[in-house]
Amino acid sequence: MLETEHLIHGQLIQRFGPDTFQEQITADGILTLWTSKRSILSVIEYLKSNHFLFLYDLCGIDERDRAGKEKLPVADFTVVYHLFSFKQNEFIRIKVALAGEYPTLPSITAIFQNANWYEREIYDMFGIRFEGHPHLKRLLMPLTWEGHPLRKEYPARATEMGPFRLWDEKQDREQEALRFKPEEWGMQAHSEDSDFMFLNIGPQHPGTHGVLRIILQLDGEEIVDAVPEIGFHHRGAEKMGERQSWHTYIPYTDRVDYLGGVMNNLAYLLAVEEMAGIKVPERVKVIRVMLCELFRINSHLVWFGTFAQDLGQLSPVFYMFTQREKIFDIIEAVCGDRMHPNWFRIGGVAQDLPTGWDKLVREFVDNFPKQLKEYNDMVLRNSIIKARTKGIGVYTLEEAIEWGVTGPGLRACGFEWDFRKKRPYSGYEMFDFDIPIAQNGDCYDRSLVRVEEMRQSLRIVEQCLNNMPAGNYKADHPLTTPPIKKHTMQDIETLINHFLNVSWGPVIPPGEAMSCVEATKGANSYYLVSDGNTSSYRTRIRTPSFAHMQMIPYISKGYTVADLLSILGSVDYVLADIDR
Repeated sequence: MLETEHLIHGQLIQRFGPDTFQEQITADGILTLWTSKRSILSVIEYLKSNHFLFLYDLCGIDERDRAGKEKLPVADFTVVYHLFSFKQNEFIRIKVALAGEYPTLPSITAIFQNANWYEREIYDMFGIRFEGHPHLKRLLMPLTWEGHPLRKEYPARATEMGPFRLWDEKQDREQEALRFKPEEWGMQAHSEDSDFMFLNIGPQHPGTHGVLRIILQLDGEEIVDAVPEIGFHHRGAEKMGERQSWHTYIPYTDRVDYLGGVMNNLAYLLAVEEMAGIKVPERVKVIRVMLCELFRINSHLVWFGTFAQDLGQLSPVFYMFTQREKIFDIIEAVCGDRMHPNWFRIGGVAQDLPTGWDKLVREFVDNFPKQLKEYNDMVLRNSIIKARTKGIGVYTLEEAIEWGVTGPGLRACGFEWDFRKKRPYSGYEMFDFDIPIAQNGDCYDRSLVRVEEMRQSLRIVEQCLNNMPAGNYKADHPLTTPPIKKHTMQDIETLINHFLNVSWGPVIPPGEAMSCVEATKGANSYYLVSDGNTSSYRTRIRTPSFAHMQMIPYISKGYTVADLLSILGSVDYVLADIDR
């Protein structure tokens, strides 16, 4: 990896000159380069033409209150680009320093199509404008919202704001803002030979699986265009990361992809542990992997049952939720809670595995293959299901990468890519499992991949069961949470340190780190910035569902309204994962 970093770094300097970049050393080891506002378009274009085909994430940082920023380029705000090269298996981080109260920056939507929503989100949250953006409007907040929530002057708690009031004039204004105006999106009301109809689906509709609104432009039954409207589930998860301690933020991560359980904890904690320099014991790695894979099966069972239900098959969801309960019995026995266990900790897990955990897991491992085969035969071998999913919602591998698709949706295009295999974390390199792929990139193939993923997850769980290492369930490091009791009575300094870690939480050293895990829906990341305090200075959550929802209009055009429900179900998103 270092050789790759040096190679692309040398190529950039050779192409643009040494004065164009300033390198920053980060805790995660990702090559991080600062460049100027005038150079960003050329740099991004060059990187895309040199194998960095994937715009992984794009976010902003308000630098104005950051401690220790004297070592960094002078900036009021920073825009951060994370690009990924599948060929070189490497990330690169490009930063642009911006000055002024409401700065501007050239849009890269002409280079990467999936930059559209990311730039709109930065504008919404920070007030940074992107020149040349085709439709720079708020994305997560209502159009009538005042202020930009991720700026440091914006309050983080309701107690810092006045009481909410809804007078008649304000209600009228809010209602009018919800009216869809096709001309604002470049849509025509008529074609040469027909009138278009505009159909509103959601935000309360069973087919959208949550508070999501999609406005369809229809020519008869055929979808001409679609506009997803998100943000109804936005709860300020990133803003809360700035007010909670490193430790007390863990339960908040559970609520992002709320079907992913402890997998959300892992994505966050890997970045924290990277900055803190914590190496966890082997037992911790295997426990974490086992719980994550149980939640992967759990999440896929919810998808499988509700997907069949969306297509008109009512029985499977009851069978699959029954099987899901058996997984929850294991989760509850180990963690004490079911959907939101918040059980992983900085440096380990909350407690060791309870007596009898292996019996529960063994029963599930022995019984689940037969049940999964039955579910597969019931749904994917059904001729009606095949007719409604084969050849529907098709996209190519190139289109998937361009739009930021990860996870099963990417593997359904024939691309054998899984971050657990290609960039192992938490000990996944120790496990034997295959990467399921399909070839057609349609709704049916995305389903095939997920079903096979459940079988592979079961293989991993069985290996954890048969090869659980002995040892501690927490690292022997002073920054673990809760802090280790033996670090109390050596001298007064260790006692004070223990007291502060219990009351305030750990102080994570200054630095930056980004994790990347293969979550239930695709690639999930936490990009964390510490300025040496008891809480994160900036918490950025990169979720797979956000990228996947942005692609819905592109893969829905030309299909029917009924096909849209097949497409939405096959994408397998969670609204809280989109909105955060």
